Amino acid sequence: MTREEVFIAVQDIFRDIFDDKDLIIENETSSSNIEGWDSLNHIGIISASEKEFKVKFALGELSSLKDIGSLVDMIIEKLK
Repeated sequence: MTREEVFIAVQDIFRDIFDDKDLIIENETSSSNIEGWDSLNHIGIISASEKEFKVKFALGELSSLKDIGSLVDMIIEKLK
């Protein structure tokens, strides 16, 4: 998958989790940019990402995520 394909799939996950079909995310988007992004939604994002891309994240890896771009990059690394 290309980075763009992964990003589009992640955007779809965010739209589903936040129930907002018009939600636009960017690489720099973080929890402080999206209203309602709490710990429960964060777990949903990670779980949906693992399911969508058939990958598993270690707890230590998740602590390094700072924005959506870093999530996309981590997914790409795991798909290699």
